[in-house]
Amino acid sequence: MAVIRNAVDPITLQVIGGALDTIAKEMGHVLYRMSYSSIIRESQDLGAGLFDKSFNTLCESDSTPMHIGSIPAYLRGIEKTLHDPWKEGDVVLHNHPYFGASHSPDIAVISPVFWEGELVGFSGNTAHHVDIGAATPGLIIDVPDVYAEGMLFKGIKLYEEGKLNKALWQFIETNTRVPSLVMGDLEAQVASARLGVRRFKELLGEYGKETVEQATRQLMDYSETMLRKRISEIPDGEYVAEGFLDDDGRTRGKPLPVKVTVRIKGDTAEVDLTGSSPQVPTAFNVPFEGSTKVACYFAFRALLLDTATTEEYVPQNEGSFRPISVIAPKGSIFNPIFPVAAEARFGQIQRIVDLIIKALSPVIPERIVAGSSATLSFAAYSGVRPSGDYWVFLEVNEGAYGGRPHSDGPDSIDELMRNTRNNPVEDLAMHLPLICDRYELRDDVSSGAGKFRGGLGVVKVQRFLGKGFMTHECDRHDDAPWGFMGGHAGAGGKVETFNASDPKKITSMPAKFSNLQTNTGDCIAIYSPNGGGYGDPLDRPAATVRDDVLDGFCTRDYARDAYGVVLTDKLELDEVATAARRKEMRKSAA
Repeated sequence: MAVIRNAVDPITLQVIGGALDTIAKEMGHVLYRMSYSSIIRESQDLGAGLFDKSFNTLCESDSTPMHIGSIPAYLRGIEKTLHDPWKEGDVVLHNHPYFGASHSPDIAVISPVFWEGELVGFSGNTAHHVDIGAATPGLIIDVPDVYAEGMLFKGIKLYEEGKLNKALWQFIETNTRVPSLVMGDLEAQVASARLGVRRFKELLGEYGKETVEQATRQLMDYSETMLRKRISEIPDGEYVAEGFLDDDGRTRGKPLPVKVTVRIKGDTAEVDLTGSSPQVPTAFNVPFEGSTKVACYFAFRALLLDTATTEEYVPQNEGSFRPISVIAPKGSIFNPIFPVAAEARFGQIQRIVDLIIKALSPVIPERIVAGSSATLSFAAYSGVRPSGDYWVFLEVNEGAYGGRPHSDGPDSIDELMRNTRNNPVEDLAMHLPLICDRYELRDDVSSGAGKFRGGLGVVKVQRFLGKGFMTHECDRHDDAPWGFMGGHAGAGGKVETFNASDPKKITSMPAKFSNLQTNTGDCIAIYSPNGGGYGDPLDRPAATVRDDVLDGFCTRDYARDAYGVVLTDKLELDEVATAARRKEMRKSAA
């Protein structure tokens, strides 16, 4: 093993690494605790961290992986668009999807870190803003170009040498439907970024610039080495998985193919998205630098360096990105050409992660989960109060994981890249003209049978107390989560509308729709997908299947048809009939 010149000793290295981790967590904590909108304050749709002057991630908060993984791309975009040099006290806004942003509602706030007059790094964060003045409140689907996404910032200084740009502040305040929320959230982001600057300087003052910089290089190299070691354990080869997305939000009945090819060569991995859909004329496209690449980085780190399966602690930094390369043809849905819109992009990148897992499942079956929900049910509810002021509410609904090698898939949980939290329904009712009439596990369909069953999605029903609007971004109504090792597929999602005065008159909705007008009493029912099963359902203990029936996770008929478990009218286990039924099913499958 090569000896590193001027290497930081192991104890100091651990201390500096722990300090960096704590700084990022503190930055994230300040951001969500100080924010006003529920999407940040409750859901924690944010990311924060520190970066060196070459834009390498040094540390990241424990929040949404999409956010923190994208900030280096934001910084590279800012480098191309910043009109004036960085100065002490600057605070920059950036959200342009064709200059590194993950998508336009995720506004980054970046502050430079100077030490003894030299630029040494950056403190930054991103957060999803509830409304940036787009064509429809909160979310957009069917729009003609990126300009319809709302306010676009390319390396704009909100503060210059500590002085607020009041004209820019007023411009933002004037061009959002909910200025009190957006401006409060921006203030929280500025406070978080400034805290990061202060803590970074304290670290430099404690250990010295050379020691801190050397420590960060060693920590990044260590993370890189650990990921390369795990990749090298996968047999060299080319692994392929395919699926499809329901539609682009405008052209119904036309599914969009997604193809993922993973090439393992030694200690490197390449993800090739060639064969996936061409870009579409709506906002259902994915920014390449800020979203597509980040999804691929995340997939390998989650699969191979998960804290539950890795004994050694591996710092979350730039090193875990280096062994991964990503290909997506220009003009495809995963690498669109300006100025096509690219705001509604999360369902697609969830499917990238899901398909990377599926592609690698034959060679690392002990590390994977069966098909998860792998989409995003993102709902924007809005309306105008009698005072003339808008109200806008963004809600992320939970999905479910697929079955796992040793346990069932978790129910009603954010999965894969999401990592956001739900909004307390009590808080919703206190502040908005909405009432949550139903919020529970899905009971409308049985699916995901396996030795370890797939998790259950959620059903949520929101009722409007006045006239309003709704936009919904989702997918996977038609392509159900996949089963593995004999496990059965899960169930696709669905959305239904009805009025509380006539709940039997139900209208089925597509996964994606824009600015649906609603009246008093109108209800929106959202069902997220169920995960796929892992392993042969006939290997699931019969008593456990009976418990599933008693819990309402599956029906008595499904227990018989999928698991071969026969229950009496009183839901007692008929062991003799079950043994005969399972023997018959095994013989038929042979």
